Amino acid sequence: NQTEHSMNKLHYTLMALLLALAFATPTAMAQVYSLESLRAMALRQNKQMAESQAAIDKAHYESVAEGMRMAVTGGTCRLAALPDIEVCGKTGTAQNPHGKDHSAFIGFAPYHEPKIAVCVYVENAGFGATYGVPIGSLVMEKYLTGSISPQRKYLEERMLTSNTIVNSGVKKH
Repeated sequence: NQTEHSMNKLHYTLMALLLALAFATPTAMAQVYSLESLRAMALRQNKQMAESQAAIDKAHYESVAEGMRMAVTGGTCRLAALPDIEVCGKTGTAQNPHGKDHSAFIGFAPYHEPKIAVCVYVENAGFGATYGVPIGSLVMEKYLTGSISPQRKYLEERMLTSNTIVNSGVKKH
């Protein structure tokens, strides 16, 4: 059925994003994210997507998703935790020889019936938990609940007023 097909696509997409985060360059990550954004738009508009085969056996999905859930409940993604929503995530830090490292986060929610998957990459922002996780969790919260809870408004304000360009290492001409 269509729902099961969409869920299988999401599972394969999450696995691809996880591998991309582990091995890809910033440019490759941007390309993966762009491709997945286009696919998500096509799904929302009920357009048919071309079939693709993932090189990852679906049997491995549950252990990866469980690990991503554990990263939110007690690891580097604790800031992604949302009340009454089981969020799963993975942080990443990409080394940058020209300035501060880049912050990355991929995540999805809810755990057993995903409705959203995000990929956040913030240049010159340090560890994944510093900017990637807060931004990703705010996007998921807004999408799933329609608003940011009063208890997390401080986090939204911090992300909106942050400036990572000052840490970029970029010199004025």
